[in-house]
Amino acid sequence: MKKRTIYEINGLYRDSFRITGYEFGKGKKSLCIVGSMRGNEVQQLYCCSQLVKKFKQLEEEGRITPGIKILIIPCCNPYSMNTQKRFWPIDNTDINRMFPGYALGETTQRIADGIFSRIKDYEHGIQFTSFYMPGEFMPHVRMMDEGFSDVDTAMKFGLPYVVKRAVRPYDTATLNYNWQVWNTKAYSLYTSTTSRIDKKSAGQAVLSVLRFCAGLGLVKYRESGEHPSVIISDKELISVRTAKSGIFEPLAMVGEHILEGTPLAEIIDPYDGTVMETLYAPCEGNLFFMHSDPITYADTAVIKMVRQ
Repeated sequence: MKKRTIYEINGLYRDSFRITGYEFGKGKKSLCIVGSMRGNEVQQLYCCSQLVKKFKQLEEEGRITPGIKILIIPCCNPYSMNTQKRFWPIDNTDINRMFPGYALGETTQRIADGIFSRIKDYEHGIQFTSFYMPGEFMPHVRMMDEGFSDVDTAMKFGLPYVVKRAVRPYDTATLNYNWQVWNTKAYSLYTSTTSRIDKKSAGQAVLSVLRFCAGLGLVKYRESGEHPSVIISDKELISVRTAKSGIFEPLAMVGEHILEGTPLAEIIDPYDGTVMETLYAPCEGNLFFMHSDPITYADTAVIKMVRQ
């Protein structure tokens, strides 16, 4: 294992801003794994830390295939992590909306350029990322319909779902999209949580990356049993929206199989405690996503289901 400084900005009054990466093996740039880009992505940082530990063990045991290189960058935004801000603390910009970056631009553009110039030539890319809405997911891998990523490779993760999604205008400034512009097969990996550590889903994510690497012949790793994935489009997800604003109280758990008409959550009046609204399952299926903040607004998609 080699510890590298991927990018650095000298600080005037405090320690420098550094992005650190961990390299395993030598040779062809085969796989790059990127962790948290936002200051609240603690679970994503934790998953990468566990992968660094695991790949260090694999390298010491001689189980990394000769002639390939694997790079893990656990955190791309340590300043925001330290100040507990989701976005860049100075101007509230999102690094994952700045790719491929600009070396003479604003700070987050320079950071994106510094990262991307080091990782754009890898054959495969995995990003541990988070949803724009606070909530808990079933672990899954997402891929864009357009690009170099393919379903067969995504199935090698062995996660419950592979979600295909159409490219939207804002995607053109994300890491995943730009990786694919530079011919990298890129996948976004979602675990259950974001701002808190969930060891069970983190362990599931680590095992999925090891399955992926073994399936590509990058490491020697065996696991008993099969791990089939269900392929769905993001358009197939059934959203349940609120009609009222108030305190959000879930009545079901992510991953549960739900029958049509089952109560999923209640919206409670924050002043007198009365139930203003009960949200029911519109179909039979699996609970894929659940809002996690205690407060919700009206007309918000707080629940997503996969139809049976």
